[in-house]
Amino acid sequence: MSPQQRVTVVTGGGRGIGAAVAVRLARAGHHIGIGYESGRDSAEQTARAVRAEGVRAVPVQLDVSVEDQVDRLFDVVRQELGPVTGLVNNAGVTGPLGRFTQTPTTVMRRVLDVNLLGALLCARRALLEMSTRHGGEGGCVVNISSGAATLGAPGEYVHYAASKAAVDAMTVGLAKEFGPEGVRVNSVQPGAVLTDMHAAMGDPDRAWRKAETIPLGRPGEPHEIADAVAWLMSDESSFTTGAVLRVSGGA
Repeated sequence: MSPQQRVTVVTGGGRGIGAAVAVRLARAGHHIGIGYESGRDSAEQTARAVRAEGVRAVPVQLDVSVEDQVDRLFDVVRQELGPVTGLVNNAGVTGPLGRFTQTPTTVMRRVLDVNLLGALLCARRALLEMSTRHGGEGGCVVNISSGAATLGAPGEYVHYAASKAAVDAMTVGLAKEFGPEGVRVNSVQPGAVLTDMHAAMGDPDRAWRKAETIPLGRPGEPHEIADAVAWLMSDESSFTTGAVLRVSGGA
């Protein structure tokens, strides 16, 4: 499959890691479907950056936890860009930082709906597009997990950590099920990364505070996560599936 034929959906692609992934994959020749929930201006800005790399882009607003909206995302991308050959399951939420016993049920439910159900719904639709069993020509899925999946995030967001651990389990299962059908499925576990997600949690300086526990002594940059995703989406990783790649500065 030549780079010019690659059409990749990036959820949560309007900002942060998702935007960096979209632009990095565009640089590698992927046409990009940008899924975003809010922030139309940011999504359009990402789309312009993608097009500046000489490929096509289409932003689509959706809630990944709603099946009909996921179907619309893939329908629009297929119509505008061509058959989907890749998915980066990046959309995610955390809710406010806090102790587990103080976390409202509504917050837990929303985190699980977006981070886990949303990833499952997007993966299912992407696999129906790509699996040779369903008439596709194969492809790649990269799920964005978190270092919290193995650290547990005590005192911050245990529910988020649990959702990301489930994403890693999903990654391994789908890799085994769909490898024989031409689809590789991998996961990336970022550590503390400099995005606006920390401010949304209620602690804008969190990434730098976490730097004290990171062997490399600093938080990550979105482009460093994007480079790992791009490798997993490339032919250079053609024998890699079911992998959980930690990109956390050693934390």
